[in-house]
Amino acid sequence: MRTHYCGALRSGDIGAEVVLCGWAHRRRDHGGVIFIDLRDRDGLVQVVFDPDTPEVFRLAEQVRSEFVLQVRGRVRPRPAGTENPDMPTGQVEALGLGLEILNASETPPFQLDAHAQDASEEVRLRYRYLDLRRPEMQERLRTRGRVTRALRTYLDAHGFLDIETPILTKSTPEGARDYLVPSRTHPGEFFALPQSPQLFKQLLMMSGMDRYYQIARCFRDEDLRADRQPEFTQLDIEVSFMSEDDLMGLMEAMIRGLFREVLSVELPDPFPRMTYAEAIRRFGSDRPDLRFALELIDVGDLMREVDFKVFSGAANDPEGRVAALRLPLGGELSRKEIDDYAKFVGIYGARGLAYIKVNEWGAKGREGLQSPILKFLPDAAVDGIMSRTGGQDGDLIFFGADKATVVNESLGALRVRLGQDRGLMETGWRPLWVVDFPMFERDEHTGRWVALHHPFTAPKEDQLDLLETDPRACTSRAYDMVLNGTEIGGGSIRIHRESVQRRIFQLLKISDEQAEDRFGFLLRALKLGCPPHGGIAFGLDRLVMLMTGSASIRDVMAFPKTQTAACLLTSAPSPVDEAQLNELALRIRLRP
Repeated sequence: MRTHYCGALRSGDIGAEVVLCGWAHRRRDHGGVIFIDLRDRDGLVQVVFDPDTPEVFRLAEQVRSEFVLQVRGRVRPRPAGTENPDMPTGQVEALGLGLEILNASETPPFQLDAHAQDASEEVRLRYRYLDLRRPEMQERLRTRGRVTRALRTYLDAHGFLDIETPILTKSTPEGARDYLVPSRTHPGEFFALPQSPQLFKQLLMMSGMDRYYQIARCFRDEDLRADRQPEFTQLDIEVSFMSEDDLMGLMEAMIRGLFREVLSVELPDPFPRMTYAEAIRRFGSDRPDLRFALELIDVGDLMREVDFKVFSGAANDPEGRVAALRLPLGGELSRKEIDDYAKFVGIYGARGLAYIKVNEWGAKGREGLQSPILKFLPDAAVDGIMSRTGGQDGDLIFFGADKATVVNESLGALRVRLGQDRGLMETGWRPLWVVDFPMFERDEHTGRWVALHHPFTAPKEDQLDLLETDPRACTSRAYDMVLNGTEIGGGSIRIHRESVQRRIFQLLKISDEQAEDRFGFLLRALKLGCPPHGGIAFGLDRLVMLMTGSASIRDVMAFPKTQTAACLLTSAPSPVDEAQLNELALRIRLRP
């Protein structure tokens, strides 16, 4: 039906007769001459209709936004002075010689141009097929296609096999709620949709596949935010007989090649590495954003004897922390702005946000400082704070004092917020490997040990004795790839011996009966010649979100769900009729 895409026409096509198909992006009537910007997947081109072809002209007068058209025309240069350097086709236009309206359109519920962002996200998701016609949305999906193609090409070239794993599988605890699927043929029993292909990719290593990958759909029934969806896509990878250093090097080269091919960006070689402990100590986060220099500074040892219970209590608590965060030139913040930041850290459990304004420390010493907490701090503590943080006149020093987890989360989030609000972010890309994660952490509610990643992560070989004697000191063979403060990939070397896996289950209070019920197939496979193996999974949606500069992974998914895990386009989830429920031996019981 067409000879060219609209966005493909250039000066070299002048004089050619072309047939174009697409949507009427914009129609303008200029004194008897009608201009229609015709749009397709490749872009826009201006088509001109004049009264010299009366029948075609009368048809062009009927065209409105989003009409589907077929145009026959002749490519010609735009008149001098009317060229549009901002459009790839801006040097040419098509003189309309023939026109067919393939389909008319009602007035769209929102404009498909620069004003589309004025429409609510709810409206854009309800009419997602219209939203996806917008050039910026199509460019994001094109970029996503280029990303997956580049990743596949790299992995294929390095001997990886693309293998699919089941979507209907067994419910196993992996940190989030499963989506359950009732079985018609086994009444009262359920499949689960996979939270990840974790166990299957390990089984593939036990099958001798050696190098596996899959662009896998995953499902988690969890609370959502900007970078989470109930169904998402990850690049899933597993290898046998490879150390973590070799695997990390292979993945690093893949990401460097991806950015070079898709964005023409050169990333560092090699990526820097940072231990989990250092990341938490300096940045309060295991996914630190290195594009700005603000860091958390420990001052707990200066606060153990101060007459301020908030500080001294946390300083003397083995699980507490007192940390400072210096904001250069932050003294210009108003009291309202400081109060707003105090409310912000409250989201993360902080009970307040103490601060010291550095007005004239150099000239007046203690008298040049301003803070409600100064009266509680002796000179030695104040001198120590100023020396350790490097405070200068005009700075503002924030403090966090509480359980270490609260201080890390609240000051870590405040650090990022200040970097954004104060324009401290450098441009560009700052990748990082975070390594040496703890194997376990305490559940605040039950007091039980839980796996920081998942229960199949291997501990350091020289720390196996710590599993029973000191689990807190046990370090895992896990590694996360972080980019500009976002975790884009995470993985580990896996447990490949059945005896070690059972010890981990016992530590996590998974009884032998529970282990056999949930993971019996894995334990049997571990006893039948399981090779050393490990892997990693990259969040494809997050990666594309970062590469396209999008605010949310919803902007790089064709048909995403809302923040409440609903599809406005299809009105899903929705009720089903009684006959379907009866087939599945189910009965709906609504919560009171």
